[in-house]
Amino acid sequence: MGDKITTISVIGAGFMGRQIIEKSALYGYNINIFEIKPEDLDDFINKVKKKTDDKKIEIDIKSFFSISEAVKNTDLIIEAIPEKLELKRKIFSEIDKSAPPNAIITTNSSSIPISKLEDVVERKDKVMNLHFYNLFTMPMADIMRGTQTSEETFQKVKNWAESIDITALEVKKECYGFVFNRIWRAIKKDCLKIWAGGYADIETVDKAWNIFCQYFIKNQYGPFQFMDRIGLDVIYDIEMSYFKNSGLVDDKPPDALKEMVDKGDLGVKTGNGFYNY
Repeated sequence: MGDKITTISVIGAGFMGRQIIEKSALYGYNINIFEIKPEDLDDFINKVKKKTDDKKIEIDIKSFFSISEAVKNTDLIIEAIPEKLELKRKIFSEIDKSAPPNAIITTNSSSIPISKLEDVVERKDKVMNLHFYNLFTMPMADIMRGTQTSEETFQKVKNWAESIDITALEVKKECYGFVFNRIWRAIKKDCLKIWAGGYADIETVDKAWNIFCQYFIKNQYGPFQFMDRIGLDVIYDIEMSYFKNSGLVDDKPPDALKEMVDKGDLGVKTGNGFYNY
C-alpha cells in the first residue's frame, strides 16, 4: 500500500456496509466486497455503478465469495459485521492473515473498542475504530486509536474519511460509546426515565426536544458554546444541585469545571470559558 488509499474492502454489506460502499464509490474509490448473504448484492452493485456512470466516475466494484480474496489487493479494510465480539475477533484474524502487510484494518463497530480486537492481529499499529453514523444524513464518523495505532495510520484513515465528505470526530483516548453515541445515550437515558416515571408524556418530551434543537440549529451552538453563554458558574451550581439531590458520584460536576469557575473563566460574560470571546 502506498501513501494514497485507492481501494477499500468492505466486509459485510448490510445496512451500514452498503452506505459505506455507495458513498466511497461516489468519491471514486475502487471497492472489494464480501457479504455472507449476497442475495440482492448484484442488484445493489448495479445501482451504484449506474450512479457512478451517470457522474462519469470510473471505478471498480467487485464482490468476492471469501474474505481472503476480498482483502488480497486493498489499502483499507472496513469491517461492518454484526456487534458480536467473538465473531469480529475471528474475522479480524482472518483479514490479518490475508491482507497486504501495509493495509489498514478498521472496525465500524458502534460499541466495541479496537483494543478488544487488536490482540488477534500482527499489525497492531495498523488497526483502529472507524465508526460511521448515517453517511448521507449524518455524515460523521468516530475515529479512535488502539493501544499501538501509529500516527501515520490514524492520519491516513482521517484523511480518507474526509475525502468522502465525512467529518472525522477524533476520540483522544479510548472511550466506550465514542463521541456522539455517548452524548445520545445521555439524552435517551433521561428521556426514558421521564417517560417511565410518569413525569411527562412522550409528546411533551419530543416537543421540548424539537424546540431546543431548532434553537441550536438557528444559532449554530454546540453544547459547550451554549454552556459558555449560560455562564459556567451557573452551570456548576446547577450540576451541584443535581449532585446534592441524588448523592451519586456520577452526578458530581468535574473538578476541571470548578477550577475554571474559581479562575473566573465563566464564558461569554468574562471573555473566557470553554472558548475565548
